[in-house]
Amino acid sequence: MIPGVSSRRRFADLSEQDIIALAISSEEDDARIYRTYAERLRGDFPASAAIFDGMAEEEDSHRHRLIELHKKRFGDVIPLIRREHVSGFYARRPVWLVENLGIERIREEAEAMERDAERFYRQAAAKTSDADTRKLLGDLAAAEAGHTDMADALTREHLDDEAKGQEERAAHRQFVLTWVQPGLAGLMDGSVSTLAPIFATAFATHDTWTTFLVGLAASVGAGISMGFT
Repeated sequence: MIPGVSSRRRFADLSEQDIIALAISSEEDDARIYRTYAERLRGDFPASAAIFDGMAEEEDSHRHRLIELHKKRFGDVIPLIRREHVSGFYARRPVWLVENLGIERIREEAEAMERDAERFYRQAAAKTSDADTRKLLGDLAAAEAGHTDMADALTREHLDDEAKGQEERAAHRQFVLTWVQPGLAGLMDGSVSTLAPIFATAFATHDTWTTFLVGLAASVGAGISMGFT
């Protein structure tokens, strides 16, 4: 690689084979992301996990159709090209690596994934001249746009009122255990740590100015400590 020169390719410079290969790798990645979400949700949100399992299977079916098209047009060897290899191409933020990711945030990320995929397929279809390739890419763009309907259908299938109520209670419990309880514990710990030297100084010196300075120093120290943690 020449220093200062990007090794990534522009989307406009991709061949039709590159576009199909990029679509294959993207569908594979998205299916793995959905399965990661499903596995993370399975314990507390089994109905939502089933929805993401279904979405992963849908991505698998897209990948299989793309592979068949590639084999038909270009043979069995699929070039290795991924999203990060294309300059200006959309990238997936690795939010699936974040611990304690809330279910609503996961749903928002899934919706964003579908919108990105739809835009890609529409751009890719506009760039191809082969009729079969253009048709498949257009069909996949429509499928990605329709994933909201598919998600709604899966929701109706797996997430009835009882399951929804259970998941709402689980989400509330997760919020309390993840954010509220640690926050209260930290507040109590910080209060004791800050007040202890203030009371000790007040009793030992009976000097309000000295007590104020100690309290100020303790508060600043606690603030810095909380900032680092």
